[in-house]
Amino acid sequence: MIIQSVQLVNFRSHDEFLLNCNKKTSLLIGENGSGKTSVLEAIYEALRGKSFKASDGEILKRGADFYRVELNFCDGKKTVVLFDGKKKQFLVEDKRTARLPKRNRYPVVLFLPDDLHLVATSPTKRRSYFDRVLTEFDESYSDSLLKYEKSLKQRNDLLKKYNNQGSDGKISQSDFFSWNILLSKYGLEIRKKRIKYLEQLNLVFSEVYHSIVDNDDFVSLKLELFGGEISEAEYFNRLESELQRDLVLGHTGFGIHRDDFVFLFNGEGADGTASRGELRSMILAMKFIEADLIFQETGKRPVVLLDDVFSELDNMRQKSLVKNFKENQVIITSVEEV
Repeated sequence: MIIQSVQLVNFRSHDEFLLNCNKKTSLLIGENGSGKTSVLEAIYEALRGKSFKASDGEILKRGADFYRVELNFCDGKKTVVLFDGKKKQFLVEDKRTARLPKRNRYPVVLFLPDDLHLVATSPTKRRSYFDRVLTEFDESYSDSLLKYEKSLKQRNDLLKKYNNQGSDGKISQSDFFSWNILLSKYGLEIRKKRIKYLEQLNLVFSEVYHSIVDNDDFVSLKLELFGGEISEAEYFNRLESELQRDLVLGHTGFGIHRDDFVFLFNGEGADGTASRGELRSMILAMKFIEADLIFQETGKRPVVLLDDVFSELDNMRQKSLVKNFKENQVIITSVEEV
């Protein structure tokens, strides 16, 4: 699927904006704060069904009643996103839906400047990053993650309500039983898929890394399992046994939402042992593998969105980036010619 053009109306700072895309590489140049990232955000939303960074209310231009994104494809099809200030709709194949249908979602490799600092950022941001990557080619992961997050929110809300109720409160500790079952079920589904993804990535991680830099270093990723490797029954029992603690804290302390993705450089934590250039080469290699895995799993070449990352890379890594994404449609934002 090749994007022909994208048109924005009342999207963030844009009153109206039109970008005609090349079949291979499109370059959008502008000063910082000119709305370049917003264009990539709009494309991402039309391809994936939601923004990668904000809610619809935050996206809507101040003072406007609606926003609209229209993505036209070279095969004559189009996807339109409409938000009227209250609800969002997608217009695809002459049908209106509240969500973008799964069959109309298209995979994306998104590369943001913050991704280059992924090794040293917080575990929460690393989990969020890898969750987004996995949803690009595994819809069942996306479904499990959504159900897990909803169950976690319901359990946390119940913890707060239990603590705030009086002595004649209607909430009992047995009310947590069903949420503990759901968190155990979906939590382990998510963890298994995370482990499988890292196994696939690690098979070629060092090889792809060495295509960028000429050295003998070994790079890999591992999933640190919060609470260790456990069965679904053990997961459930842990939630049950820690209920009193969770009631005091007001939130769920145990679960896969505490797992962490750790980058390793020659078997040790990469943060603190690898140089800045080596860390960036690791992230580049990971992005190249991401695109290949998406193609292997879906048969689709993902659209690649590069948000002002060239300014963060030296000439060698810029050339590697261009070379490895030559089979993809690439849309680049930059403050200068690249």
